[in-house]
Amino acid sequence: MRSTVHAVIAVKNLELAKSRLADRLRPQDRPRLVLAMLTDTVGAAVATVGIASVTVVTPDPTVRDLVRGLGARVQPEPAVPGGLNAALAAGAEAIRAAHGPVDLLALQADLPALRPQELTDMLTVAGHRRSVVADHEGSGTVALLVRDPAAALNPLFGPDSARRHIAAGAVELLGDWPGLRQDVDTAADLDRAADLGVGVATGTLLSEIGVSRACQAAKHVHAAGSSRC
Repeated sequence: MRSTVHAVIAVKNLELAKSRLADRLRPQDRPRLVLAMLTDTVGAAVATVGIASVTVVTPDPTVRDLVRGLGARVQPEPAVPGGLNAALAAGAEAIRAAHGPVDLLALQADLPALRPQELTDMLTVAGHRRSVVADHEGSGTVALLVRDPAAALNPLFGPDSARRHIAAGAVELLGDWPGLRQDVDTAADLDRAADLGVGVATGTLLSEIGVSRACQAAKHVHAAGSSRC
């Protein structure tokens, strides 16, 4: 397996975070959940065999300080409009400016049940020039992999993004990676992630704020050796 994949993750301002979880979490707890899920996502990516670096694109100083402590690089969000896709594209350009013509992996920031072995397996089987992993519903995108050092990332995240990535030439990967596929936008998503076994940061927060199903009796262990709630 090639080991030159560099990951990029984009995170917006915390004050805008996870409004669809308003029925489950208090306003002051939603930014904390974003940080916890990001901690577990970045931690899994950093621990993955086959990922050489992780870059987080963000305008938020709290996010910036957090990810630096996790071993990730920080890239300021571009001033031009374009939301998540513009941020990911800017991060990809910064990665290649620093490391040369390398392969790229765009990841969602809210994958609290992600395990390093899932990412390793995905990278192992993904031999296509451009690959995509759909979310648990099959419509969104949780990962976009570009194994062509000369090709732009060209992210198309947003509604129905899996179909749009495939229409643009990506090959859908169909592996059994439940933690990778489980992003969190709604209360039901949060419950499913908890059932899979979330990372330590997310599980600790959910227990602290009293969200049920946060930590189960059976602990999971991911490839890096830390217990998962």
